[in-house]
Amino acid sequence: MNILVTGANGQLGNCLRIASKDSKDNYTFTDIADAVVDGTPVSRLDITDAEAVKKAVKDNDINVIVNCAAYTNVDKAEDDAEYAELLNATAVRNLAEAVKDNGGTLFHVSTDYVFGKEPYNVPCREDQKGTPTGVYGLTKLHGEQAIAASGVKALIFRTAWLYSEFGKNFVKTMLSLTSTRPELNVVFDQTGTPTYAQDLADALFDIIENRRFEGNEGIYHYSNEGVCSWYDFTKMIAEMAGNDACDIRPCHSDEFPSPVKRPSYSVLDKTKFKQTFGLRVPYWTESLRKCILNLMHNA
Repeated sequence: MNILVTGANGQLGNCLRIASKDSKDNYTFTDIADAVVDGTPVSRLDITDAEAVKKAVKDNDINVIVNCAAYTNVDKAEDDAEYAELLNATAVRNLAEAVKDNGGTLFHVSTDYVFGKEPYNVPCREDQKGTPTGVYGLTKLHGEQAIAASGVKALIFRTAWLYSEFGKNFVKTMLSLTSTRPELNVVFDQTGTPTYAQDLADALFDIIENRRFEGNEGIYHYSNEGVCSWYDFTKMIAEMAGNDACDIRPCHSDEFPSPVKRPSYSVLDKTKFKQTFGLRVPYWTESLRKCILNLMHNA
């Protein structure tokens, strides 16, 4: 089977490269620029170019696309709505149509930010109506809708609070801040679940490698198990790293003015994912410890 991965230089793309290194399938990794990452070539592919996408799918006889590419800067998206729509919706339509024409399946990664406007207090289910609070969430919802409209065989995985050893993310930022600042204020009134990108990549790889996706098209939720606030998350990061000199204090969201209102509660219900694929989902602190140990080992 031939698999095309987009956004290969991002967090999830890099983790999928690691997960698939001994695969029986043939993986082609792509991003907006050519590169070689740990010996693995990454080919240039502009997914906003419909003809380029069709050519890449046809030339490589692609059976599965895993779309890890996205416009993810939540604040900047408010002033860059056109480009966010292009990458999060139009490009997704391009991928859906190209792989459909080749008789294949699309794996697409979406976000908890498709929710947020309603005052939820129970974990969000897959069939819950999307109520995004900003451009980022709205364009990601448009991407999901574009997939549905295309009629392609697809699996959409909504995730949340993604972090890893790669790129810029909350864990790496907090490791730096809690090691250099005497005190730090972190919001406690936004609740969700951190997700280790390697866990999600391993799950996606298992589903592809063992052909668990066949006949199981639909929307799924995946984050690590458990619930916490950004404050709790930061406290655990600092504790695991031994950064105990920093005084971490809880604060309200309105103390950090933002151009977009973030979801106050976006815990994802993973029941459908676990029942369908039979995969264990690690608890968030278990995975956080793995990531921090890796980061400290490679520092």
